[in-house]
Amino acid sequence: MTTAWGELALTRFPEDPRDRLRAWDASDEYLLRHLADEGVALSGTVVVVGDRWGALVTALAAHRPVQITDSFLGQEATRVNLERAGVEPGSVQLLTTQDPPPDRVDVLLVRVPKSLALLEDQLGRLAPAVHRGTVVVGTGMVKEIHTSTLRLFERILGPTRTSLAEKKARLIFCTPEPSLVRPTNPWPYGYTLPDGIGAASGRAVVNHAGVFCADRLDIGTRFFLQHLPDSRGAQRIVDLGCGNGVVGTAMALANPEAEVLFVDESFPAVASAEETYKANGVQGHAEFRVGDGLSGVPADSVDLVLNNPPFHSHQATTDATARRMFTDARRTLRPGGELWVVGNRHLGYHVTLRKLFGNSQLVASDPKFVVLKAVKRSSD
Repeated sequence: MTTAWGELALTRFPEDPRDRLRAWDASDEYLLRHLADEGVALSGTVVVVGDRWGALVTALAAHRPVQITDSFLGQEATRVNLERAGVEPGSVQLLTTQDPPPDRVDVLLVRVPKSLALLEDQLGRLAPAVHRGTVVVGTGMVKEIHTSTLRLFERILGPTRTSLAEKKARLIFCTPEPSLVRPTNPWPYGYTLPDGIGAASGRAVVNHAGVFCADRLDIGTRFFLQHLPDSRGAQRIVDLGCGNGVVGTAMALANPEAEVLFVDESFPAVASAEETYKANGVQGHAEFRVGDGLSGVPADSVDLVLNNPPFHSHQATTDATARRMFTDARRTLRPGGELWVVGNRHLGYHVTLRKLFGNSQLVASDPKFVVLKAVKRSSD
């Protein structure tokens, strides 16, 4: 990526030579170009929110910015990109969306997230630190910036306008108004599950902002909850890509003797899973881990993996994440262990599972979703 601060070699994380997706887009370039062309003073505390793969903070590393991200993979990509650029360790402070933000913000740069709820939560958390002189600039692709996006900036921070579009990207300019009466931050959000969905019926769910389908139970998970396996005898169960943890919590309720590992690359997802688990008073054993899939989990150590894999990486549609999750599951399952997957019918996960496991069984289906099972053979 070419910037006013030099040429940067950037990568996503984990690196995959088959992945042709870049670690930046036109909205990152537009924001950096604006900062340089307008001579924006990057002094005081510079906070960058939603920097997807670290492109922004790597370019601005000389100004010692603070990055706030909801993504473990994004944070790891930032570490790699900073190291590749020769940035002195500690020059960029890496925070998650669950960490307390800085007490004062002098420059706030916002890469608009896909989740409007996450934007609402982050602006709400940062608003007390913003003052009348704070420079606030947002950026995103045209398809990501809506009237509702601008209204959030206006309701929480102050008067907002947008730039002309360049290469299908747009900037957002906001003038902070410290005297603004701001709405109460509604996140995290809790609700009770309806009846008719197995062990999870009537149970509490806690969602932090940024978790998929944060204000209700998504229909894929609802279908999965109606067709979960009998886990009696399973000693270690994994809710892989756990989201709010409702699937793993349902398994823990049905089999309190098992140890359940909740893992996700999203910091708010794992926080949600832990709060969902605790809200239901489960008398079991659980571990909550933010990370890159099942990295660090020993081979042949798991009896059952439950997975509802994402098929988007921000705005890009890809099956790369699902393939990596299935490969992780095969490695960590004991011989005879099972991977249960729910997914949209059109994604063709049964083909991938047959290639990896040598088998795939259809457990349940409806017009939109399928639940599939693959078994790790003793000879694998």
